[in-house]
Amino acid sequence: QVQLVESGGGSVQSGGSLRLSCAASGYTNTLYSLGWFRQVPGKERVGVAIIDKYGNTTYADSVKGRFTISRDSSANTIYLQMHDLKPDDTAMYYCAAGLYFQSVINGNPDDWGQGTQVTVSS
Repeated sequence: QVQLVESGGGSVQSGGSLRLSCAASGYTNTLYSLGWFRQVPGKERVGVAIIDKYGNTTYADSVKGRFTISRDSSANTIYLQMHDLKPDDTAMYYCAAGLYFQSVINGNPDDWGQGTQVTVSS
């Protein structure tokens, strides 16, 4: 059974930093594209950053230059380093995994984590 477990969320002030982690288990992590999405109540879940099996990355325009996604294949873990956080970054952050990069890009991964809350105060 595939599992994705996020951690690292919390509350910070505007301009602060957080690092999210997502531990993956139950499949061959290196074959999958992995990503971070976020969602606020009443709105759609949107992609934040995605990394494919080759290590190529893509970011939402709103986080470029502030967030960095990375993966440690030996530990089956991906990270989202977030700097210069803004109140608009407040959301539930979800880890996602999919065999096909395009599926993850389109918001239709094979698996989702349970989410971790990030709250940024002004």
